[in-house]
Amino acid sequence: MLDEADEMLRMGFAEDVEQIFQQTPEDRQVALFSATMPSQIRRMSKQYLNNPAEVQVKSKTTTGANTRQRYLQIMGPQKLDAMTRILEVEEFDGVIAFVRTKMATEDLADKLRARGFQAAAINGDIPQQQRERTVDALKEGRIDILVATDVAARGLDVERISHVINYDIPHDTESYVHRIGRTGRAGRSGEAILFMTPREKYLLRSIEKATRQPVEQMHLPTAETVNTLRLGKFAEKITETLASEDVAAFRDLIASYEEEHNVPAAEIAAALAVMAQGGQPLLVKELAAAPEFQKRERSKDGFGSRGPTRALTEGNATYRIAVGRRQRVMPGSIVGAIANEGGISSAQIGGIDIRSDHSLVEPARGPEPRSAEGAVPHPDRRRADPPRAGQRAQALR
Repeated sequence: MLDEADEMLRMGFAEDVEQIFQQTPEDRQVALFSATMPSQIRRMSKQYLNNPAEVQVKSKTTTGANTRQRYLQIMGPQKLDAMTRILEVEEFDGVIAFVRTKMATEDLADKLRARGFQAAAINGDIPQQQRERTVDALKEGRIDILVATDVAARGLDVERISHVINYDIPHDTESYVHRIGRTGRAGRSGEAILFMTPREKYLLRSIEKATRQPVEQMHLPTAETVNTLRLGKFAEKITETLASEDVAAFRDLIASYEEEHNVPAAEIAAALAVMAQGGQPLLVKELAAAPEFQKRERSKDGFGSRGPTRALTEGNATYRIAVGRRQRVMPGSIVGAIANEGGISSAQIGGIDIRSDHSLVEPARGPEPRSAEGAVPHPDRRRADPPRAGQRAQALR
């Protein structure tokens, strides 16, 4: 049985699947499941399946009516601040935040925990048993925020999800529909929030066209709103502590310090409040507004490549990645995925040529970098000893 066939192709395992088919008996029985049917999957089904019967489940291209869809135009470095401010202002129960790469799930979950949120990550590298424990913790309320990739969240069904945050905008509309379908279930209302940089605005238009629903623009909560809430919560904590804790010992300590150092009690209390913050500022400042539009530059090299990108060097080793213009991939996404998943620096990545259904990437001049998982040598520029099919990793996931 081949499940999630479209994802396997997108992640660069087409040749691996074909190798498996070639080594199995001709009288085998094969069932193929796929959310979408790109041409490559249809070709494989005709070649390797014996008189296959196609079963289609009629899908809804529109999203649930009880899920409110909003987008926030924000610059990339401001996403973390934007997410935490939204969660401070809005009432939420459970949250799923979607990112593009496995490394990003761990990174964002760590940063959210550092800011006081109960967050955890799931991705393709996490063992199934640990994944199940994490999902159970989300269901039971022991964690509130789950940071996930699209693949890791397949089949996830948690009733208490009130918000889905597209921290990284998906590059295809099917993924968007699958993501926001995690909220607004069983008659409950849900919130779907999409973070979008100015240069990604064209992806928003594709989503609206595919879902046949408008996505309303939201604005970041103002610093004044966030600060008012923070000061109110701080005052509530003081009231709760005075009512529930014995503060006599600390009262005597402050009185002694006040008399010995001739410092007003209010100043001492303020110093203790700073200590309680643990170095974190209590109040926030306004974030710079993102520009309404950022032009996407395009190169004119005859290949339909999307810029900015560095030109390929003739004769240099080149790797092929199974994503291209059809997946609306950008050079920055390729650089980030290879650097994150392959454990190399962006300086070790040279030219990038984005074509219709694949991209060509070459290493930078200088010392040979170790190959990034998911990269396959392009047939026109193969190395003498190319990486084996099984060594390819899940690029851009």
